[in-house]
Amino acid sequence: MRPVVGVLADGTAFYAPAGEVLVEGSLVTCHLCGRCFRSVVAHLPAHGWTKQQYCEAFGLERSQSLEGPDTRKLRSAAFSVRLRFEPAVRQGSAAGRQRALAGDLARDAAAAARGRPFPQQRRRKAALARAAMPAEYVTQVSRDRADRQIIAVAAEVAQRHGYPDVGAFVLARIRDGASLAAISRAAGLHKDWLSRHLDRLDPAAADAVRRCEGQRADNGWRPVLRRLGYPDVETYLRERHLEQHHTVNAIAAEAGVSHHAVAAALRRHDIAPVAHARKRNDARQRTAEVAARLDYPDIASYIDNRRSQGWTWQAIAAESGQPQTWLRRHLRPASAGET
Repeated sequence: MRPVVGVLADGTAFYAPAGEVLVEGSLVTCHLCGRCFRSVVAHLPAHGWTKQQYCEAFGLERSQSLEGPDTRKLRSAAFSVRLRFEPAVRQGSAAGRQRALAGDLARDAAAAARGRPFPQQRRRKAALARAAMPAEYVTQVSRDRADRQIIAVAAEVAQRHGYPDVGAFVLARIRDGASLAAISRAAGLHKDWLSRHLDRLDPAAADAVRRCEGQRADNGWRPVLRRLGYPDVETYLRERHLEQHHTVNAIAAEAGVSHHAVAAALRRHDIAPVAHARKRNDARQRTAEVAARLDYPDIASYIDNRRSQGWTWQAIAAESGQPQTWLRRHLRPASAGET
């Protein structure tokens, strides 16, 4: 007897792993009692079970053989003899082959399996097969399957609304003033579906949508531009942020818009935002003014010169009029370890 491996939901103990068939030589282990038989199918009536109940309870595929290899060979040999000498067996075999060639068997099997979860045995086989595949191959297969699904959904949406493709459908709705989120919802999709997938489905349409939405977003800045005397949003942002070093919050306060609106406008016009723009500009100006007053090209050169002459940090701070901590921050990296 084998030790108990587990217990079913109804309290029935079993003695072989679920989802597996243990074969030892010509014998197969029964999950219900742990004993070995040439044919577990012939033994199941002793437990009051059918093969279908047995396979469902222990996660086995319905086509899984529950007989040892020797028994299968004997059955195959016996069936070959019957196939030659019994007309009814020949007729049944011919009808089965005809149904298989016509695809009827495959369709019936798919209909029977629809809505039924995969048995544990099949999931285990699939996991082993995936583990043997290169990770790059599995990733590519998954990506290809997702792309086919996205293309199919887009084609169905375009056809349902009477357009040749999803790009034409989106452009027509954009010209009517709808946003991508509104178009997605009207098509029965998630509100961000088109935003995520339109670039892959139709890059030209995606570019056109971005230009159209950018122009629409810039239209909200027209009162600000007229008040401040700028021809367009890009010119205003470049001068304020990159030349005059105004922060995003300062620009938002001046224009009367939100921080997020300014950040979106910077991204829309390919302007990289500078964190703490005002403070960084003031720090650069202070450094340049101190270096010019001391007649050096930069503070690092001044510090290197004084330290090479043996000056202490206290003496350098007294001469430059700057704190020692400020001076140390401008020390060259190669000299940072010096005291």
